[in-house]
Amino acid sequence: MPDFILDVQGLETTFKTPDGIIHAVNGVSFGLKRGETIGVVGESGCGKSVTMLSVLGLIPTPPGKVAAGSAKFFGNDLLKMSKDEIRAVRGAQISMVFQDPMTSLNPVLTIGRQLVEPLTLHLGMTKNQALDRAAELLAMVGIPNPKDRLSDYPHQFSGGMRQRVMIAMALSCSPQVLIADEPTTALDVTIQAQIMDLVKRLRDELGMAIIWITHDLGVVAGLAQRVIVMYGGYIIEEAPVKELFANPSHPYTIGLIGSLPRVDESEHRRLFSIEGIPPMLFEKSKQCPFAPRCKWVMDRCWKENPVLESVAPEHRVACWVDVKKEGPR
Repeated sequence: MPDFILDVQGLETTFKTPDGIIHAVNGVSFGLKRGETIGVVGESGCGKSVTMLSVLGLIPTPPGKVAAGSAKFFGNDLLKMSKDEIRAVRGAQISMVFQDPMTSLNPVLTIGRQLVEPLTLHLGMTKNQALDRAAELLAMVGIPNPKDRLSDYPHQFSGGMRQRVMIAMALSCSPQVLIADEPTTALDVTIQAQIMDLVKRLRDELGMAIIWITHDLGVVAGLAQRVIVMYGGYIIEEAPVKELFANPSHPYTIGLIGSLPRVDESEHRRLFSIEGIPPMLFEKSKQCPFAPRCKWVMDRCWKENPVLESVAPEHRVACWVDVKKEGPR
């Protein structure tokens, strides 16, 4: 087994609601190597963000609860740490950039104040040292006149600038793992490209590992080395990025890739759409969660939920059907 700096096994997370218990994450297992970039893809509600929030102890309890599993970071289980212990890890060793920069920054505190806090808390810097470092961080993420901008408030920055500030804050303590939760979703395409280029450059300079959560396979193709595809709270496929695009083996992954517009095709074709709706997660699925929407569905799919099995080196898929043969695997 490779050396994983983050090794998640059997993670299960539930939410108690007035209508019943939602099984949001169901036995998710994956590993992250040093310096690696993993893309986590899937439609809204499939469990991508909840998985990472569970690992960092950020699930609101109640109604949320991490029901089972382990998340070992350099051998220490994050899920068994006390609040003080996990707080020492968050921001210093594992940082997270959240989806919406508009709501992630405190509107009544200056950018400088918000950048200085993790530096004094985790690294023990004096206020002056932290202010100098904060200006360096803003310059690193491409914000002009960084020293002057430290006294500005979030509303004085554009959306793209705010996301750069969030990335600067996440990188302030030189973490070994950066989790980015759809950080470019609310930004226009040109700013999105700039943020991606920035993250790639900082990854190469700092040598950190990245988990990039997104529903955009185009982003994953340009950034990640390995891809995890989630559906209904389960990992249904995992492969190196080139292998996934060349040989998608789960019907859901095939649908996702088929829905992407292509510029390398000579003939126009209609984009593929996956019929049906995502599953309700009020109980753990005893069948394949994708069965109601799958065009290759067999009798076995309705009776058993498949587990991840290898179909090629480093390529695992949870499906009873060999889609190339259009028959049982």
